[in-house]
Amino acid sequence: METQLNLTENISVFSQFAADIARKGGECAKQLFRSNCTVDVKTDKSPVTTADRNTEALLRKSIQERYPDHGILGEEYGDDNLQAKYVWSLDPIDGTRSFISGHPVWGTLVALLHEQVPVVGAVEMPALTESWNAFLGGGCYFTDRDGNRNRCTVSRCARIEDATLCTTSPLYFHESEKPVIWKLIETVGDSRFGGDCYIYCLLASGFVDLVVESELHPFDYLPLVPIIQEAGGVITDWLGQPLTAQSTGQVIAAATRELHQRTLDLLNG
Repeated sequence: METQLNLTENISVFSQFAADIARKGGECAKQLFRSNCTVDVKTDKSPVTTADRNTEALLRKSIQERYPDHGILGEEYGDDNLQAKYVWSLDPIDGTRSFISGHPVWGTLVALLHEQVPVVGAVEMPALTESWNAFLGGGCYFTDRDGNRNRCTVSRCARIEDATLCTTSPLYFHESEKPVIWKLIETVGDSRFGGDCYIYCLLASGFVDLVVESELHPFDYLPLVPIIQEAGGVITDWLGQPLTAQSTGQVIAAATRELHQRTLDLLNG
């Protein structure tokens, strides 16, 4: 599912900007990590904190100052100019429940869409001092806490029976989806739960083989598309279609096309 685009602008500049603002946003959120910051409940019953709002405000300001003609799709402050050729997707804290409960596995996510196709992705894990970034045709790179930067490559796992599956929680599926998810859990070689965006990054780095989730929002998965694809993996919806801002929120990310197809067959069988 390779995408060919005619980008007149230098996409590597966009990618560096995404990585920079993700890092600054992560630093902003980290200031309130493991503190008594205010927690509210949104209409969809998900939690939101002062750190979420402060971080997205910082990300938006950075984009509006640098690229005032670009659109923004954000979790906390809504959408702006989504008809623009370039649209930024922002998730200030992916894993707010982890953030609230003191778990360090939460991230700041930034993506850039060109004509609705995700072409840049950045994930900053502030509490772990780790980051992943990728852009279309430029590879996926991991930066560790010492500043070492290495290219990411997915595993070669092709058999679903050998795969290590990750999902944030078996509880985070619609009731109608749970039977097939438990069948998948029983079929794979091993299953690990928890992690939000981090599990996709671990897949990109070759440590896990498969991620299956549902009921996600566009800002949850759009930044992960370039990261998985540029590491050599496959990421789609449950019907095998490319992920866009209009997707249903069902996501499969797999290390190989063979594993991806086997997972599709199981979920839709």
